[in-house]
Amino acid sequence: MESLRELYNIGYGPSSSHTMGPRKACEDFISRHPDVKSAVADLYGSLAATGKGHLTDKAIRDVFKDKGIDVEIYWNADIFKAYHPNCLRIKAADDSASETYYSTGGGKIVREGEEEKKAEEVYPSSAFSNMEELLKYCDSEGYQLWEVALKFDGEEILSYMEKVWNVMKDAIKRGLENEGVLPGGLKLARKACLVHEQAMNMAGALGNTLVAHSYALAVSEENAAGGKIVTAPTCGSCGVLPGALYYIQKEYDIPEKRILRALLTAGMVGNIVKANGSISGAEVGCQGEIGVACAMAGAAVTQLLGGTIYQIEYAAEMGLEHHLGLTCDPLKGLVQIPCIERNGFACMRAIDHSSFAIVGDGRHKISFDDVVEVMMETGHALPSLYRETSMGGLARVYEL
Repeated sequence: MESLRELYNIGYGPSSSHTMGPRKACEDFISRHPDVKSAVADLYGSLAATGKGHLTDKAIRDVFKDKGIDVEIYWNADIFKAYHPNCLRIKAADDSASETYYSTGGGKIVREGEEEKKAEEVYPSSAFSNMEELLKYCDSEGYQLWEVALKFDGEEILSYMEKVWNVMKDAIKRGLENEGVLPGGLKLARKACLVHEQAMNMAGALGNTLVAHSYALAVSEENAAGGKIVTAPTCGSCGVLPGALYYIQKEYDIPEKRILRALLTAGMVGNIVKANGSISGAEVGCQGEIGVACAMAGAAVTQLLGGTIYQIEYAAEMGLEHHLGLTCDPLKGLVQIPCIERNGFACMRAIDHSSFAIVGDGRHKISFDDVVEVMMETGHALPSLYRETSMGGLARVYEL
């Protein structure tokens, strides 16, 4: 598996696969062909279908503009490439250079011709091919999941997690302060600020639950507005993990260093899905984004509340299991409806999963690895109109 740095990407929303990925592709193209004066960008499949709502064109233009290069963009939503639904071809206007890229989720890109090229493995696949192997290793060495991350990613990963956590907290604070209508044309009003204020004035457990919800909404709304966030594992699901962690930290007065360790544990969960499944909404639907984020958050919260590695695995399993089949059908291709509310609800569910896992002994019938396998099977069975193309589901109904 890759370093957790490749999972937690710090950048600007609203989409890791549609904004961060194409930006990286353009930067790579320019670095390989610095003499190009004018370029053409062809977007295919899901990248073209919802690119405008995800600000793909803006990301592309911004990169080329910074280098003084003109670029023309063409949209080919009805053409799907075999390797991945998110495809971008960039070429020189005079055809002197051409590169094709696939944006595979979480901000990661793959250049055509390098599909089979293995990424640098920080975690040896012989020992960490799946969750079962990871738990066996932890059991034999007496490790917690976060200690495995520390051993293989190195002590410096904690410094990076500190940066990650600071960006997450800043996004929560900005999101709770900002009000008004989100950009994009849906005329959707921000809710995080109002939800938080009402929750703080609401007596009893219901108010407490809504506080966590408001934190997740805050980050997701910042993402929708193009703000600075962290992929966890994607932009579209970036509010779940910080919302749950910030809530638990405040409720139980948990020190920062334990939050950083929880981020490592959540990262190990996300990395396993990334290695054996997918975190791309265009490939497997929203279960690969919100489902994985819920699994990561459930695992992190369980650790903070004193759960064993087996209870942590159970909480993660529930987070993914109970989002199986979740479609990705955003209205107008914007990362707003139903995406923002899903972040809030997944945050709350992660906390519930943690509570349920902790009251048991960690034993359950369906393993985390089983659910990852089923997620991939289910995702590939979903028609493309339910996988980030905005051609079906809620997006179609809204258009009617």
